[in-house]
Amino acid sequence: MKSAILVAIIGSAAAFAPAPVAKTTSALNAFESELGAQPPLGFFDPLGLLDNADQERFDRLRYVEIKHGRIAQLAFLGQIVTRGGIHLSGNIDYAGHSFDSFPNGWAAINGPDAISGAGLGQIIAFIGALELGVMKDSANGAAPGDFPGDFRNGALDFGWDTFDEETKLSKRAIELNNGRAAMMGILGLMVHEQLGGELPIVGAM
Repeated sequence: MKSAILVAIIGSAAAFAPAPVAKTTSALNAFESELGAQPPLGFFDPLGLLDNADQERFDRLRYVEIKHGRIAQLAFLGQIVTRGGIHLSGNIDYAGHSFDSFPNGWAAINGPDAISGAGLGQIIAFIGALELGVMKDSANGAAPGDFPGDFRNGALDFGWDTFDEETKLSKRAIELNNGRAAMMGILGLMVHEQLGGELPIVGAM
């Protein structure tokens, strides 16, 4: 587990390494005006993932970034809420185990009091069903959306179509930046959990 966290830290550090100008010139010219290329970093591709990439490749990577950001936001919120003592009421299984009887964080799936293998399998199966049958958009061949990460698929709207284009771009940029921050945030919480100690608001890890 600690080696996996070390690899994640190294990968995060690499994201802040300066990018060679020559490698990103073609990508910069093609994608410098895309959503997310904004101050203070502007277009930022230190690993050269968009070198000689086309629009389809960019859309695929943006789709993955948005999805990971959404997952990270849920994970970060889940950490804050459960460590604050807020859990679902009732029992998680027919054996009578309550939701708050399981530990928080990694200990809930990897520890002496962890969720059973069958329970974890149900969680993974549910996530897989969402991934394969619900959370789809034009980036992976499902019903076309207006942009990568548009999961409405003609079913959900929440007034999106009533916004003007400037407001839509603003809201998409806000979500993108919140997702990026949440990815760093949940990584930090995972590292602190393995290191031990306490964090403000979150408490003991």
